[in-house]
Amino acid sequence: MPTGLNGLQVSLGQLWTLFLFLVHLGVVARALTRPNRSPASRVAWVAVVMLLPVVGVLAYLLLGETSVGWARVRRLRRTASQLRLTDETGVDPEQVPAKLRSLFDLGRSINGFHAVAGNRITLLGDAEATPSEPTRHVRAAMNQLIADIEQAQVQVHIAFYIWLDDDTGTRMAQAVAAAARRGVQCRVMVDALGSRAFRRSALWRELASAGVQLLATLDDVSRLWHMAFSRVDLRDHRKLVVIDNRIGYCGSQNCADPAFRIKARFAPWIDLLLRCEGPVVRQMQSLFLSGWVPETGEDLRALLGAAPDEAAAAESACVAQVFETGPTARHNAMSDMFVASLYAARDELLITTPYFVPDESILRALCAAPRRGVRTTVIFPARSDSWLVGKACRSTYADLLEAGVAVHEYPLGLLHTKALTVDGELALVGSANMDRRSLELNYENNLLIADCAVAAQVRERLLGYLAVSRPVSLDAVRAWPFHVRLVQNVVGMMSPVL
Repeated sequence: MPTGLNGLQVSLGQLWTLFLFLVHLGVVARALTRPNRSPASRVAWVAVVMLLPVVGVLAYLLLGETSVGWARVRRLRRTASQLRLTDETGVDPEQVPAKLRSLFDLGRSINGFHAVAGNRITLLGDAEATPSEPTRHVRAAMNQLIADIEQAQVQVHIAFYIWLDDDTGTRMAQAVAAAARRGVQCRVMVDALGSRAFRRSALWRELASAGVQLLATLDDVSRLWHMAFSRVDLRDHRKLVVIDNRIGYCGSQNCADPAFRIKARFAPWIDLLLRCEGPVVRQMQSLFLSGWVPETGEDLRALLGAAPDEAAAAESACVAQVFETGPTARHNAMSDMFVASLYAARDELLITTPYFVPDESILRALCAAPRRGVRTTVIFPARSDSWLVGKACRSTYADLLEAGVAVHEYPLGLLHTKALTVDGELALVGSANMDRRSLELNYENNLLIADCAVAAQVRERLLGYLAVSRPVSLDAVRAWPFHVRLVQNVVGMMSPVL
């Protein structure tokens, strides 16, 4: 046995116990002192680690940190400074309603992009589709995207969280491969986890053989040496396409059929996709490059040297701005934008999100809206593909309904659209959900649009979802059995650690 101080014998078991005790205290101290963590998250983590010492410590090592690695952070910051659009001219403030101007100021504080006018933005879909035929919109949108890739002449840049080798994914890959073979510079960026099956497919090899440059992002965060410093499930959730520095796509759509083969029992998956032309496309290009350049080292600043061709959108007064958030962005940036958008409403808020696990500020802003006289409607999928998210979401129903929020559940599939409209004047569309993953963990990209025509298109699509959705009543929620409410509230209480 080892000999301790004053000649006392200390067993190996005692040393091991002391070591575990110190590790336990260290993890608690880290949970309490880690920067950019909400008080609710600190309390939840301390409770987990103290009540379940071994399981809690392991859970914290796997899920408690959000670092993507210091080397990557340095590359990201260096790239961001290199890609800054220093010659960008912002919109005349008079072109934006006074109540919305602060939203674009907030957006600029995230990535440095100005609000820019002269854009033409279209919500893609099938004009003949009825609310009971939502997949027609999804198919029409992807068909338009593939058609634009088939007409590309200079470059195609694509970023998707999930790319499946189904019909849509195959047609997309074949269009990109054909473009590369005719001399178009093609770069494809997918999330390493979300598109893991695609990376092993014949389509991935076909893209590589055609000359397409391929990148799987965040493929190292789940490796052993990252566990004590990073969540193993940090993801690149962005959905973004830029073609010829002239056309941009943004929305909730992954590269997959509505049948979404990997989670087919929740199908169809219903998404929304916007097609953009004008100076906002240059901002989209910068966002794509901000993910590509730090991982590949390519010097692609020349692609931002000239503004996109604005001829097609020159007569449009549509004001727009893109922004992206993630674990390396300013803390609470996405939450701040959601909250600011909710408080900007004076007459109507219409919101749909598939994953609703809000932080306190979003929940309070949403509950305050009807109390301020704002007609507030939220649409959630009737069934979630995540048991935990579904329970946490429903734990908020009583608060929402008591405040006067109209809650509806969409029954025709998994409503995957992430969008909101404010007073028929502003639309916020993109990849971000109102849950902790999007607020703190994932890389996300959203598009803020101040234009009555575009907002009307988005609003009409959301009203189509609403037309086939079922209202949830406060009486029905209050009638839920005790054990149901107990499970929901326990999951909701622990959501800061999920």
